[in-house]
Amino acid sequence: MTVETKQTMPRNTVTPEYILTSLQSLYGTEVTAADIRGWCASNGTSYPTVTKKLDQYKVGRGRWNLTAQEKLEQDYQAPAALPASEQNLIPNKDPNFVPFGNYNDIKRIIKSGLFYPTFITGLSGNGKTHAVEQACAALNKELIRVNITIETDEDDLIGGFRLVNGETVWHNGPVIEALERGAVLLLDEVDLASNKILCLQSILEGKGVFLKKIGKFVQPVKGFNVFATANTKGKGSDDGRFIGTNVLNEAFLERFCVTFEQTYPTPSSEARILAKVAASIGVNDDKFISRLVDWADIIRKTFYDGGIEEVISTRRLLHIVNAYVIFGDKAKAIQVCINRFDDETKSAFLELYDKVDVDFVMPSEETVDSITGQ
Repeated sequence: MTVETKQTMPRNTVTPEYILTSLQSLYGTEVTAADIRGWCASNGTSYPTVTKKLDQYKVGRGRWNLTAQEKLEQDYQAPAALPASEQNLIPNKDPNFVPFGNYNDIKRIIKSGLFYPTFITGLSGNGKTHAVEQACAALNKELIRVNITIETDEDDLIGGFRLVNGETVWHNGPVIEALERGAVLLLDEVDLASNKILCLQSILEGKGVFLKKIGKFVQPVKGFNVFATANTKGKGSDDGRFIGTNVLNEAFLERFCVTFEQTYPTPSSEARILAKVAASIGVNDDKFISRLVDWADIIRKTFYDGGIEEVISTRRLLHIVNAYVIFGDKAKAIQVCINRFDDETKSAFLELYDKVDVDFVMPSEETVDSITGQ
């Protein structure tokens, strides 16, 4: 009589390498407890024995990632660029900075140490980004700024493999650097992003992120925070002023705890800003600065009332001050800095400044021709 016996695999052949290769060939790199139990039944070995040998690949309860951990960890450690620990990411203090708007609130959020994602919206050139930078500078806090475009994807933000000295190595993206350093992450112009920005969902919940490509989970270090700046509120630009902005996913926007609406500085604050910048480049003309501020204030009020479709930003006033230093001519400085507007708007702005500044001489035809190069 023939007695059939169940074949079992010799214990010395059940090596971690064999288990790894066999499981990968059957189930891929992501396996579950059910997969392993099935494999054990087929190979005549015990579930505890196999799971013990796969301990380094465990990523959660009943889940294993069978990526080649040792090799990937070596890749991850490889110096793809200057190590972040050797870089000083604290912004420089701007001696000409004047606090205004939401600056104090931004500073309080960063100083609290709480994870509190913040969305800052407002028209172009009103100091949204600069306020975050200077708050970090004042608090000696590291800042990593990422300029978002429609092409920005997970590889740009989280990281990916790069070719360095003929070898493929893992390189952290700015988001991972900020997470591991407890730095402030600034997503600048976030409303230009595509739906690829949704790779940040778990990060905006303060839960860190699992790096699928290298099988590593990155927890946020205390102090990590996220700020986003935008010209819109993530709903697109109805009036067409900000071409390229997109409608952002509602679930993405909902993860930001608060939204600050940044406006242009008050005339007194703006005068201080211009005066400081002017003094730093050798301009001492309080009357000119005062008239520029009054001029911009009238234009903005008209813009808010719907009377005109363009506005003079604080940034543009600073451009005018710098142009005055370069050309030594107020009329030319104003002219070249408002040439970006259409002819009708440009003429209206020049005529308004002529009324604000009694000493102003409108650009002559010769001056206009020299400016336009005709």
